[in-house]
Amino acid sequence: MYLSGDNQTLVKLLVAGPFGVGKTTLIRALSETPPLHTEEVMTQTGAIVDDLAGVREKTTTTVAIDFGRLTLPGDLVLYLFGTPGQKRFRPLWQDIARGALGALVLADTRRLADSFEVMDIVEEAGLRYAVAVNTFPDAPQYDAEKLREALDLHPETPLVLCDARDRQQSVDALIALVGHVLAHTPEENPNP
Repeated sequence: MYLSGDNQTLVKLLVAGPFGVGKTTLIRALSETPPLHTEEVMTQTGAIVDDLAGVREKTTTTVAIDFGRLTLPGDLVLYLFGTPGQKRFRPLWQDIARGALGALVLADTRRLADSFEVMDIVEEAGLRYAVAVNTFPDAPQYDAEKLREALDLHPETPLVLCDARDRQQSVDALIALVGHVLAHTPEENPNP
């Protein structure tokens, strides 16, 4: 399926978050086309660099990007770029962020503190963002207000709970982000 380009709004969004938070899973759940992913098996050397606390069962990691596409009603086409979560990929992350209108930051209640660095990077890039707390089965559950406080979110920053494996919950998280981005995007002046 190719995009005709007629009457469609194309939007580049990032799916960001710390290592092992579910970015690849979310893009796989959402993409209407077979997603591009650059996952590789983790090595013993990588285990020394990557903190596996809370994600001991993780055996692969994204080494470049994940990419998927989702068309929403009204011919809004979202291009989803998943970013690697490790510090060593920060220069790559900055390149991937170029041209993005916003970011969906995934968080994990088992490792909330790991989200702060990612949110800092997103804010430094000047991107609007929403936070989606991925509800892992073994993760502690908290109400939204406690999570908002723990993550020190601005009152207008959307916060949603979602299971990254569930397509509808992931779509709802993206809709929260898109609504936030569109609400804060200046309208173009038709008479420049």
